[in-house]
Amino acid sequence: MSTPFVGRGRELEALRGDIARAGLDTLSGRPAPRARVLLIAGKPGSGRSRVAEELARQVMDDYPDGVLRLDADTAAEIRDVPQRVLIIVDDVTEAEQLDELIPDSRDCLVVAVSEGPLTGVADVRPCVLGGLEPPAAKELLEHFAGDIRITVDPKAAERLAEECEGHPAALTLVGGWLAARPEAAVADAVQALPAGGAPLGRAFRLVYESLPQPAAHLLRLLVLAPAGLVDAHTASALGGCTVAAARATLEDFEKLGLVRREGELYEVPGCLRPLLQELLEAKERPEEVLLARARMLERTVRLLHSCRAVTEPEDSPVHKRLAGLPKTLRFASPEAAGEWLAGRRPALIAAARSAVADGELDTLARRFAAALSRALAAHQGDESAAPEQYQLHELVLGVAERRGLVREKAAALLNLGDLDSRSGRPEEALVRYREALTAAREVRDPQPVGRALESIGCTYQELGDFERAADWYGRALALVQSRGGDGLADEARLRGRLGAAHTYAGAWGHALRQWKAAAAARRRLGDQSGQARALGEVARVQEYAGHPRQAVVTCQEALQVAMEARDDRLRAAVQLRLADTLDRLGDPVQAELQRSAAERLLERGAADRITASAHGST
Repeated sequence: MSTPFVGRGRELEALRGDIARAGLDTLSGRPAPRARVLLIAGKPGSGRSRVAEELARQVMDDYPDGVLRLDADTAAEIRDVPQRVLIIVDDVTEAEQLDELIPDSRDCLVVAVSEGPLTGVADVRPCVLGGLEPPAAKELLEHFAGDIRITVDPKAAERLAEECEGHPAALTLVGGWLAARPEAAVADAVQALPAGGAPLGRAFRLVYESLPQPAAHLLRLLVLAPAGLVDAHTASALGGCTVAAARATLEDFEKLGLVRREGELYEVPGCLRPLLQELLEAKERPEEVLLARARMLERTVRLLHSCRAVTEPEDSPVHKRLAGLPKTLRFASPEAAGEWLAGRRPALIAAARSAVADGELDTLARRFAAALSRALAAHQGDESAAPEQYQLHELVLGVAERRGLVREKAAALLNLGDLDSRSGRPEEALVRYREALTAAREVRDPQPVGRALESIGCTYQELGDFERAADWYGRALALVQSRGGDGLADEARLRGRLGAAHTYAGAWGHALRQWKAAAAARRRLGDQSGQARALGEVARVQEYAGHPRQAVVTCQEALQVAMEARDDRLRAAVQLRLADTLDRLGDPVQAELQRSAAERLLERGAADRITASAHGST
């Protein structure tokens, strides 16, 4: 049962007036180029976040570029926001947090939510929330208990509101208790309300002590849910019960005001988490808590594997393994899996942080972070998922260093280096790759050593230091050759990288030797397309080196291999290269013939793709 927004008319009027109020800087003639800041302060459970949301609803037309909701602990700096945006910042604990988030734009409005006044924020008058006025408290009770019970005993309703001191969260809990007991009178709630303590604690004890033992046990464990967000799967794993039973219990908790629901997710209100934590520490043994956390992480790891696997082709081994999972762990479609992942992303990131920080479930924490990273990449793509992946790999690195897991440390450093490289931070990537190389050499594992050597070469090439790039590629190639076995594909790739580095450096002789060796390796692998590409690069270098006639012969050889590979796009590319070379040799007629043939191949390929797309859509 959702809780309505009641009362707070006086506070909202004051906040709206504060938006237009001239600040001290404006009165002094020096208006600051920063957004206006409003502060809503109140104790947990006073409804401060609800007031912020209601204010946003009332004034959002004045901020056509939307509402941005941030958490002070995890928000990034947003000073450069130029649009007319309303920004709500929750859980602000100190002025410095807020100061970093205020955009340099007078067209924006920042609404901060805090427990108390924040000294140090210039020109801000806090709107401090107390208890609800009696009419609003009565309206809130009527929502849960029904207007008849309130009407027949208005004195008891007034007494109940006084006992709760008008505290919205306390009134919600007592109202939920009454809603679950349609036969009880309001006076019964007054009589049953435990004595002593703050209103919220008294109301919580009233509801908690009325729960059956299994429900009370699950409620205590909900405080373990990362970011206070839980769904039926998480609750099922925590409580060790079926998903159906967990879902039914969460629905009961919602009716009692113990959780708030948004879609399939339930949130444990922040004001109740300290109370639940106290109960958890008093009632649950540490080993039981650890087991509950392990069950929660293990269930989520399986869901993340399923979330990624559903994006794979149906005939792939990963996708086929989905059939062996219970129905509750499978997703109906990639779209359904993507929605599940997007809706839980903040909670999943929080879960990874919590698991790593705890230190007692490091093996599960590493598996969890890896599964989440792969799922994010599968649904968002590497570029969009990069910020979250960076956090996850840093978490894994922390676990590996804490546990002395050198192999895992090398893998995490390589992944972080890759993310730095893709994000345009080659210097930072170089540091990560060198650290990974040191770790990989410590465990004498040639696979990560080779990957680190090659990655260092790639980074130097990106930095334009082609001589060093060729040196590191050469080290990686020597490692592959020393291993023997089935490393021909690695050799072919590294030969190509060496050929490219030497080409950029203008070392034509070295470049020719490496590209020819790459073509030979591709031929031995049976990779005709790769062979044709390598021969095309040989022709390019021959032309750069001043041997255009040799380049024509090599292009013709590459063209023949591309035809055998039935790769029309590659064949067209080789023909266009051949046409350019023939032009330089003074043979425009043959050049035009090659160019026309390439254009026909490209047009035919485009037509085939359109036809295939049309068939696929039908």
